[in-house]
Amino acid sequence: MTAEANIPARSRTISRPFVWMLSGLRRMPLLVTLSIAFLTLMLVVTVFGRFLQPYAFEQIDLLARMKPPAPLEGFTWTHPLGTDKLGRDLLSRLIVGAQTSMALTLLGTVVGAIIGITLGFVAAHKGRWWDEAIMAAVDFQAAMPWFIVALAVLAFMGNSMIVFLMLMGLYGWEGYARITRGLVLSAREQGYALAVHGLGATPRWIYLRHVLPNIAGPLLVQLTINFPSTILFETSLSFLGLGIRPPMTSLGQMLGEGRDYLISAWWLAVVPGTVIFLTTLSMSILGDWLRARLDPSLEN
Repeated sequence: MTAEANIPARSRTISRPFVWMLSGLRRMPLLVTLSIAFLTLMLVVTVFGRFLQPYAFEQIDLLARMKPPAPLEGFTWTHPLGTDKLGRDLLSRLIVGAQTSMALTLLGTVVGAIIGITLGFVAAHKGRWWDEAIMAAVDFQAAMPWFIVALAVLAFMGNSMIVFLMLMGLYGWEGYARITRGLVLSAREQGYALAVHGLGATPRWIYLRHVLPNIAGPLLVQLTINFPSTILFETSLSFLGLGIRPPMTSLGQMLGEGRDYLISAWWLAVVPGTVIFLTTLSMSILGDWLRARLDPSLEN
């Protein structure tokens, strides 16, 4: 008898996806390693950005305006990424902008995941008209151009941070709801769920302690897929002046300010645009790798 045979069936079912993922760490591709390193850097900036910025992000120095980044001619080491039209240090603004965009994106992604997963469980458990109503809402949300809806809502209700956060949280929830419903309906028919139900466990106990851990892998992959779309959603609204606005800053707001200086001071738009591109690319690469590790059919 092998050691695995002594492990309860439910424990093997729950742990198997994460064993596949951990075993993949030993043969992780270089591109995935670089993506994780960059995302780790962005996470550090999000948490400790206040202590990393060399200057106050709103500090103005008109005598140092439009300084280019190193190593272009005319740069200064006091501003390694250059300065903007008001002489504000671009590195400090980039740190604060990345901190703002990442925090809003993480918040929006988590809120959307909670809403979608909760409604998915409700649809699968209640059935009947609950299921029909929730799936109709899912189809309605998926069919709507959410970016256009957000523009209309912000234009009608004004640039309110509460409204902006609500729009961020409602972005992409339908994907979680659809996936969760299908996975829960499938998991309820598995042997472990039927056995626990036969022992008298409540539906809440079955869903939280048995079903949810077994479907966590696909939901995690969905989160990594939704994250790049959410950060692009936030930066696009801020780029148009309907998201984060001065005196605060974000990557999209910095990109919007720099679009008028693409010829005379290209770094004002290229630097934040590069950070947005690398963040979305890194998360997409990580999501593809996680999907390959958590899906046994794609293991090879």
